[in-house]
Amino acid sequence: MKMTYFGHSAFRIDTGSSVILIDPFLTGNPHFKGDVKAATDGATHILLSHGHSDHVGDTVEIAKRTDAKVAGTYELVNWLSGKGVENIEPANTGGTIKFDDFSVTLTQAFHSSSDISENGEITYLGMPNGLVLHFAQGPSVYHMGDTDIFADMAIIEELHHPKIGLVPVGDRLTMGAAVAALACRRYFNFETIIPLHWGTMPILDPNPDKFKEAMEDEASRVKTPTPGEAFEI
Repeated sequence: MKMTYFGHSAFRIDTGSSVILIDPFLTGNPHFKGDVKAATDGATHILLSHGHSDHVGDTVEIAKRTDAKVAGTYELVNWLSGKGVENIEPANTGGTIKFDDFSVTLTQAFHSSSDISENGEITYLGMPNGLVLHFAQGPSVYHMGDTDIFADMAIIEELHHPKIGLVPVGDRLTMGAAVAALACRRYFNFETIIPLHWGTMPILDPNPDKFKEAMEDEASRVKTPTPGEAFEI
């Protein structure tokens, strides 16, 4: 299984017959230096944690071009349907969608989810979520979305035993470095942790260094891939 981190919270996962994009915020993402079409070519699925523009990103354009299935909470994917996305897979917190060679379960996340139009109108887009992916071949992955720590992370570990943790650490809009490290150390047995949601906005921590420091003797589990470069897991 191959993963590519595009910066912020955006990923591509190539596995079996599927090409999965998670929160594909590429246009306007300062960490993404490539070509959007090339980076998303062949996408079969788009998974969305919540409706903020820095996570929905290029979903509409990609979905129209590739006919990828767009999965996320009920309100969000139906709102995208109104924007011309034809292939939607609605779900809600606790639900699982099964595809040919992987499944995705929506977990809770402590955040918000909405769209703000140019004239300031706010559209509610359902609950925010984390995403747990189980693969026919490859380790399970937990993309936390945007969230604070919460004690029921222990139940996510008990139910899913994720091996790869994609964890927001940038503070201000999500949990910060010390709290994210506490979540990883207290609740999970991740083999690999990739810190997310840092350095792409002035109000976020500029790098994940504080998170690695807070992981202390478990810092060897932290991987900071170069945005745009694929790696095997």
